[in-house]
Amino acid sequence: MTARQHTSHRDLLTSFPTGAAHERLDAIIVPNGRPPGYLLQAIEAAGRLDAHLLLLCSLRAEAVSAAARARQSGVAVTAIDVTQLPHSVVPEFATDRLLLRNDLHRLVDTSLKRNLGLLIARLAGWERILFLDDDIALPDPADLTTAAGLLDDYAVVGLANGGMPDNSVVCHALRYIGAAQDTFIGGGALVVGKAAFDSFFPNIYNEDWFFLLDGEKMRPSAVTGLAVQHLYDPFRDAWRARGEELGDTLAEGLFGLLDGGDGLAAADEDYWNAFLPDRRELIGSTIARVQESDVESAQKARIIAALKAAIGRSHRITADLCVRYVRAWQRDRISWGEYVRELDVRHRNGPDLGKALATLGINHLAESGLNTRAKRRSASARSGARG
Repeated sequence: MTARQHTSHRDLLTSFPTGAAHERLDAIIVPNGRPPGYLLQAIEAAGRLDAHLLLLCSLRAEAVSAAARARQSGVAVTAIDVTQLPHSVVPEFATDRLLLRNDLHRLVDTSLKRNLGLLIARLAGWERILFLDDDIALPDPADLTTAAGLLDDYAVVGLANGGMPDNSVVCHALRYIGAAQDTFIGGGALVVGKAAFDSFFPNIYNEDWFFLLDGEKMRPSAVTGLAVQHLYDPFRDAWRARGEELGDTLAEGLFGLLDGGDGLAAADEDYWNAFLPDRRELIGSTIARVQESDVESAQKARIIAALKAAIGRSHRITADLCVRYVRAWQRDRISWGEYVRELDVRHRNGPDLGKALATLGINHLAESGLNTRAKRRSASARSGARG
């Protein structure tokens, strides 16, 4: 077992060509933080695939205008303002308490939105869903039905990353200096089957990597198709690198174990005591290579500032903290499972989206609708199914 960050984790995935199989997608779930113009890809895909569009809105997104934009295109849509959610909708996690005590908590709501999406999908009776970020383009929405068709054999299927590489700031810096650096599947374009609805997204960077784990190993996962990430500047703000460092360290450390065929039980204090210095050496050597490069001076300064922020945060991360986080995450997996089973008992009215929202106590927050054209299409589809 080598405690070292790997440049790729692709061997943990099974790759499939597009068009290998096809199944219907029940819903597209968007953790929406941007104005309605960013929803065009999700709306188009939902319309072409006759999938329900669930928009979980906050920040610059607003449920009323988001739902109205989708209804204009004849899409069945539900939009929820997550800033108004009852506190009890998603349980408090031990991992959150641990990070709050250590002043390492991230003030983002992506995990909350994705966990809410899982709960709604489970109670609504959906079996195949897509998590799609609002800064992702889909060159061919048919890739989604291919991915959905693989869910009989795989718990999750990610679309291959195209466009801007979906990496942490540290990994972007490695690529910037010409080092080998691959991408992996992630929550930005992730098709999830019912078998994985018992997992959850912790509130930490790389939360989607934790979602892929079943507690000891990685759930059967595949990759197909293509999703194109919009351009962004990973070095714009050093706070980004600082906020990512704990999640990046934990995820890279755990997936490095999986690459070598080890289970997560091997992530003990000795392992982290070896991994953490290697991580810091990696960042430090990247700083040195950036300094020696011919990168334009202003860009060089921003990259170095981001990497120094990452290594500064790294020195606050101890082997003991890594062990305690993994243990807290394991406890959260158990408590999440208990919570969703309790919801199943409370939700006695059968699979239905409206009743699912009522069970969660958020139906009064939802903007939903289906315009006349979509209603006719839906009715025609039902009539054809009966015939």
